[in-house]
Amino acid sequence: MQTRRDVFLHSAKVAALLASVGMLPTLASAQAAAYNAAAFESKNMADLVKALGASAPVESKDVTVTGPDIAENGAVVPVGASSSLPGVKRLLLLVEKNPSILAAMFDITDAIESNVSTRVKMGQSSNVYAVAMMADGKMLFAQKEVKVTLGGCGG
Repeated sequence: MQTRRDVFLHSAKVAALLASVGMLPTLASAQAAAYNAAAFESKNMADLVKALGASAPVESKDVTVTGPDIAENGAVVPVGASSSLPGVKRLLLLVEKNPSILAAMFDITDAIESNVSTRVKMGQSSNVYAVAMMADGKMLFAQKEVKVTLGGCGG
């Protein structure tokens, strides 16, 4: 039977080995992945684009947004974003009429499929946008209207 001390020592050895081969995040990579407060405080698309330092978004059939046509509870609305294009570096989910437009931001690497989903809070019926930020700096988007019947104004 292992004691707590044995587990702790074993964990420390594994962490030391991972750090020695560069598999643990460094302070620089942690700062690079830091929370972008300006983006999450943006009130509209123009402010968001400026905060992210990106170009104006262009509608694209290669980006898909998923979500219900009618959400019965605005506190937990399931939404998703995906793109089949190569070179996607970030996927964003935006809710147009929320106090802050950016609801979720996902960093994407070539090692994973660019397909994400989550639940967002919506105060009222609104357009939901899926935005794909590409490696070349382009922003592509798709939109869908979601009507909220409970927990907001409804439509």
